[in-house]
Amino acid sequence: MLAMPFASVPCGATYYASSSLKVNALQLNRQRSNHMRPGVVRFVAPRLFLFCLALFPVSITRGQAAAIEPCPGTPATARPTVSSTKRGPVKTDVKVSETPVDSSLSNDPAVEAIIKPYAEKARNLNLVIGRFDSDLKKVSPGAGAIGSFVADGIRFEAERRMGKPITLAMMNAGGLRKNDIKAGEIRASDIFELLPFENTLIVVDLTGAQLAKLIPLGVRDAQSGARIQYKWNEQNRAEFISGKLVDSEGREQDIDPGKIYSMVTLDYLYNLNSGSYAILREAKKVTPLEVTVRDAMMDYVKAQTAAGKTIQARGKDRFVQIGPDPTGPVVSND
Repeated sequence: MLAMPFASVPCGATYYASSSLKVNALQLNRQRSNHMRPGVVRFVAPRLFLFCLALFPVSITRGQAAAIEPCPGTPATARPTVSSTKRGPVKTDVKVSETPVDSSLSNDPAVEAIIKPYAEKARNLNLVIGRFDSDLKKVSPGAGAIGSFVADGIRFEAERRMGKPITLAMMNAGGLRKNDIKAGEIRASDIFELLPFENTLIVVDLTGAQLAKLIPLGVRDAQSGARIQYKWNEQNRAEFISGKLVDSEGREQDIDPGKIYSMVTLDYLYNLNSGSYAILREAKKVTPLEVTVRDAMMDYVKAQTAAGKTIQARGKDRFVQIGPDPTGPVVSND
């Protein structure tokens, strides 16, 4: 009896077994022919071939599996229908009133108690404490007339508090937060806007050699007590050439490397301990004045006003330009 192997049909594929059946039948025919005599072969072979042909349609029917159809997709979830019914206008009971906010309203005692500690201070900001005789600007070198105004003021107050001459005053131009001040009345608010920080003043005693290393900073920062020669470089920045001290009579003096000089500056620059101002940490003596630079300037302006003086725009006499003017817009050094 002829064996007909059938392969299993994988899911999703169609398998045909007829070719395998033909090959197996021919191989079986060859094997039997090797053991049969020639006469027997001539008798059996044709009949075996006819037998295989008779089975061929059956093998096609049994060896071919039906193609697997794709599974039906999951039906989409139906979206909920939205009612198109429009709601009609809803009546509401709304009332509107107008209350004028003016002097007719009485003060709220609770609010008055909150603002009372600050009300007087706020009113004091509008007080006129002095006068400028001309416009002041913050420009290079030395932060211009605004820089000279502040440097002169802290030097004046340091001398008054220390009871001795102060050779030099310096502060960073970046701490001056106004670029223009108009001529006319000086209000307390102007000083607050110019000096908003809580930096305090200190007096440091330095050798002339140490002081000489700080003088070049006067091209960039505000200073009082020195006369500096400078030039405009290719980048249109003020560049230090030389510097000398100036006494109370306006006379220039060379710096004595071995002499001790007193200088007023900010605690901020001392505590910064970096850059050129790091040399402040080498001071022979440091004396805190226990006053903010802002309050010191308030006292300075009030003292000048009490003496019948106006604040003048100074600074031109402490900077001497050498060479031509800048070729373009001046670049600030601060």
